[in-house]
Amino acid sequence: MKKLLLALLAPLAISTAHADEGMWTLYNLPHAVYEQMKGYGYQLPYEKLYQADDAIMKAVVNFSGYCSGVVVSPDGLVFTNHHCGFESIRSHSTVEHDYMLNGFYAKTFADELPNKDMFVSFLVDQQDITDQVMALGIDKMARTRMSQVLDSLENEMSKSIKAQDSTLRLEIKPFYEGNRYFATTYRDFTDLRLVFAIPKSMGKFGGETDNWMWPRQTCDFSVFRIYADPKTNGPAAYSKDNVPYHPEHWARVSNEGYQDGTFSMTMGYPGSTSRYLSSFGIKERYSDNDIRAQVRGIKQQVMKRHMDASEAVRIKYDSKYAQSSNYWKNSIGMNKCIDSIGLIQQKELFEAKLKEWMDSTGLFVTQLNFDQMQRLYAKRLAARKAYMHFSETFSTDELSKRALRSHNGSTPKGKGKSQYISFPDNSETWDYDTDREILGTLLQNYRAKVTDPRYLPAFFKTIDQKFGGDCQKYVNYLYSKSKLMKKNARVYPNKKSFMKDPAVQFGLDLTEMLYGTLRAEMESVRDSIALQERLLCAAKLRMEEDLPHYSDANFTMRLSYGQVKEYKLGGNSSGYQTKAPSLVAKMKMGDSFEDYKVEPEMIDLLESAGDMPLCFLTTNDITGGNSGSPMFDGKNQLIGLAFDGNWDSLSSDIFFDSQLARCIGVDIRYVLFMMDKWGHADRLINEIKK
Repeated sequence: MKKLLLALLAPLAISTAHADEGMWTLYNLPHAVYEQMKGYGYQLPYEKLYQADDAIMKAVVNFSGYCSGVVVSPDGLVFTNHHCGFESIRSHSTVEHDYMLNGFYAKTFADELPNKDMFVSFLVDQQDITDQVMALGIDKMARTRMSQVLDSLENEMSKSIKAQDSTLRLEIKPFYEGNRYFATTYRDFTDLRLVFAIPKSMGKFGGETDNWMWPRQTCDFSVFRIYADPKTNGPAAYSKDNVPYHPEHWARVSNEGYQDGTFSMTMGYPGSTSRYLSSFGIKERYSDNDIRAQVRGIKQQVMKRHMDASEAVRIKYDSKYAQSSNYWKNSIGMNKCIDSIGLIQQKELFEAKLKEWMDSTGLFVTQLNFDQMQRLYAKRLAARKAYMHFSETFSTDELSKRALRSHNGSTPKGKGKSQYISFPDNSETWDYDTDREILGTLLQNYRAKVTDPRYLPAFFKTIDQKFGGDCQKYVNYLYSKSKLMKKNARVYPNKKSFMKDPAVQFGLDLTEMLYGTLRAEMESVRDSIALQERLLCAAKLRMEEDLPHYSDANFTMRLSYGQVKEYKLGGNSSGYQTKAPSLVAKMKMGDSFEDYKVEPEMIDLLESAGDMPLCFLTTNDITGGNSGSPMFDGKNQLIGLAFDGNWDSLSSDIFFDSQLARCIGVDIRYVLFMMDKWGHADRLINEIKK
C-alpha cells in the first residue's frame, strides 16, 4: 500500500490543468501548470517564481498566522488587508485616540507602533519528506500516536536546522489528506509595527451589507513595517534599538493596471480547504454551518446593541464582531451554494464512479469502503451537533474562557497549597454587561437547541433548581460571586475554597462535558473516518493520474493563477472592476445604510478621483488565510491585494466553481491614492517607489 501511494503521488508530466483551479505549492510546481500560466499571460521564466535570487515568493509573508501580506519596499514595508490589521488598530485605539474611527499615519519611524504577539514569516525552503515519514510507519498509527511521532521528527529536524541558522523554524505538515508530508522552513520576524491605517469607514466600507458580495468598493488595506536587529538585519525581539528590515527582495508596484483578460496570480497562505472530502463529510459540514450561523446570529445581535450604545464598548468588540459576522455569513452562503449546485449529489455520483473503477481494477477494494464511511459519520452525528453548539456558545464570553482555563491550560504559580491561578487584566478587550448578556442569551439558546439530556452540562440542573430555569439570573450570579471575574484575583486549586467558587464549578461542568462526553464520542471514530478519507483521496489521485492535483490548503504558501474576468449570472454581466463614481453613489446613501456611512471629507475626496479603479475580479482560487495576498500581473508586479470572494465562491472550501467563483481584490492604485491624497504619506509613497 505504501509503495502504491508514493507512486501515485509522484510528480507527473501532466498534459493539461483544470482552468484557473488550484492552490499550488511552489517548489514542485508542475511544468504543465507553468505552461498554462504562460498561456494566460505570465511572461517571466519559471525560476522567477521560487528558485531565483529575485523570485517573487521571497516578497510574500505569512502575516501573524492568520493572513497573508507582501513586502513592498527596501525598508520592510508590508501591505496586508485592513481586516488583517484590525486587531492591531483596535488595540492601539482609545476613546481619545480612536485609530479605528479616524485612521492612523506614523509620520516618522519613531511614531510607528509596536504590536504584541504579531509577526511575519518568510518561507525559506520546502521539501518532500514522505519517504522519511512513511518509514516510521505513520500510515498505520492512531492519530494521537501519529502526532507524537511527527512532533518528535519535527523537533529533531528543527534542531538540525537551527544548528546551521538559529533564526530558522521548521514545520512538518501533511498534504493530500496525509498521503504525503512536506517539511517547510521559515524565518520569523516578531517586531512588527503599525505604520498606516485608513478610517474603518473606508477599510471596511460596505460592512456586512457588501461582505461576500459584488460589486465592491472597499479599500481593504493596512501598512506595517518589519524591524530587525541593527547588527545582523535578522529577527529580533522588540527593542527601541531595532531598525527597519532590509529584505532580500521586495515586490514592485505596477503603474500599468490591468484589463479584462489580464493575467493574475496570487501568492499567500490559504488556511484550509476540504476539496477531497466525501459526500458524508460535506453533509456534516452543512450541519456545522447551520449551527454556526444560528448561534452567531444571536450572539451578534447582543454585541451590536451594546456597541451601538457605547463608543468604549464598540472599540472593545469591533474586532470580535467582525470575525464572528464574517464566518456567520460564510456559513450561510456556503450552504446556499451547496444546495444551488447540488454538490452533495455531485459527490455521490463521483463516489459511485470511483467504486466502479475500484471494482474494475481491483485497487483499493479491500481498504476503501463507502458503506463503512457512512456508518462512521452517522455514529458521531449527534455528538458532533452538540459539540458545534458547545464550541459556538462558550467561545466568546470572558467568564467561560476563564472557567475552562481554571481546569485546563493554566499553569499554577507557587507551591503546595499556596499554588494559585490568576488571570491577566484584559479589561480593555471585554465589557462586563455585554459579556454577561452574551453568556446568558447563549445558554438559553443552548438549552433550546440541544434537547438530548446527555449533552447538557450539569449546571443546567442548578439553573432549574435554584434559578427557576432563568439562565440570565444564573449568569448574573456567577459574575457577582466568582473570584474569576475580579481584577487581579487568585484562585487556589489545592484548597477547598477552589471548588466553592461557582464559576470554577461551572468550568468543571464544561470540562467534563467537552472532554468526558463530546470529544470522547467523536474521537471513538475519528481515526477510522480519517483513514477512509485518506484512502478516498489516494484512490481519486490514482484514478485521475493523468491530471494535475494540488493538495488541500493547510496554511502553507500557495500560488493560484487566473485572469481578470467578470462572470455572468442569469444572463447578466457582473463587470470586472468598480470605479470611484460607484463608491460616491453608495456613500451618499449613508444616512439610510449605516455600512455606507463615511466622513464628509471622503465623499469630497472620491468625487475628485474621476474614474479611478477601486476593486476588481479575477478567477484566482483563494480561501480564508489568503486575505492580504498580493495579486501580481504577468511580470510579477503588484496590481492589488486579495480581500474577499463573491457570493458564488462561498462553497470554494469544498468545491471550486470556475464559472462563477471570483476573487475580489483592492486595486493597488486605490491603495496609493488613499495613502497620498487622504494620508499625505509622502515618505511612504517615496519609499515604495525606490
